[in-house]
Amino acid sequence: MGEVRLKRVYDDAEPADGERILVERMWPRGMRKEDARLDLWLKEVAPSPELRNWFGHDPEKWPEFKRRYRDELSQRPDLLEDLRQRARSGPVTLLYAARDREHNSAVALRETLEEANSR
Repeated sequence: MGEVRLKRVYDDAEPADGERILVERMWPRGMRKEDARLDLWLKEVAPSPELRNWFGHDPEKWPEFKRRYRDELSQRPDLLEDLRQRARSGPVTLLYAARDREHNSAVALRETLEEANSR
């Protein structure tokens, strides 16, 4: 698998981003579609609304959130394989809206992609 980067959707787009994929179920607040500079909006790979609400971006819940999110992702191997294929073709940047750059679903998604790739 090639390089998978992470970036807030609110940060400026750069050529080095490669393919820009929004991995949020809901459109980011205050962001105009034309300003996002997306190549793809992959809503289906985002955590379920129930899991997102349970987590509430609480760092204390991070380990359990990652476990539950991995379980959800395991039900959609097609989405993970699609992301792996895209990353093989060139850099991919997973875009997220959360303020917390360390505890968000894009971080967990990238870890899941990397773990599956190392097996």
